[in-house]
Amino acid sequence: MLSSCYSTVARCRVRWLILPGEGIPVVFIHGLGCAASYDYPRVVGDPHFRRRAAILIDLPGYGYSDKPWEYGYTIREQALVVNEVIRAIGLRDYFIYGHSMGGSIAIESAAEAAAGVRGLIVSEPNFHPGGGLFSQKIYASTQQDYIVSGHSAFVASEDSTWAGSLAVAAPWAVWRSAASLIAGNAWLALFLRMMGPTGLIFGEASLPDADFSRLQSLGTTCITVAQCGHAMAWENPAGLAGALSAFCARYE
Repeated sequence: MLSSCYSTVARCRVRWLILPGEGIPVVFIHGLGCAASYDYPRVVGDPHFRRRAAILIDLPGYGYSDKPWEYGYTIREQALVVNEVIRAIGLRDYFIYGHSMGGSIAIESAAEAAAGVRGLIVSEPNFHPGGGLFSQKIYASTQQDYIVSGHSAFVASEDSTWAGSLAVAAPWAVWRSAASLIAGNAWLALFLRMMGPTGLIFGEASLPDADFSRLQSLGTTCITVAQCGHAMAWENPAGLAGALSAFCARYE
């Protein structure tokens, strides 16, 4: 069942799924053009997740949440919305996980709400300004062009699972999110300054990666998920479930 609250940051209703379970819950933050309600039920339902409680947040502009025009959809704003949701639920102790763009949002969320965060784990996040392949492709168009024709063309060109969540995302949310990723922030520095446990997940097809190697050498918990690349929630949900479960069990 979907729950919701009114976000004073986004000035809209934000919706999430609470999947009951055992232990300290994991808050899931999705990536660009995605939705937690679309990407993660299969991961949470996998036996390797070990029936842990989970909260799947659809960010403003995505999935079941509202999609206001008069909102910036920056990484910073979305992190503030995540923390509004966490306060609305009343979480005092939780793990937070974010993938890709969601990793950057999770880093900023955890940096602001450090007291309640048991651990922060991210998979293939944006650690640096400049964006990635898809955000650069989206930002190559003007916002108007992307809204008028670019978004629908992008959806039509995709034959992956991503096309489903991308199709229901607001084009202005996708474009502004991409713009914020390209503008960037010092997400790697924020990640390194975290006082609590941190973890980094990569799909084996995405390696080698300089940040993964550096963080591994610094003692960060680094986990490789086999038989997948960036789209690990779809390509190997059991592997991602096991990686998240192992991290949480280690630091619970």
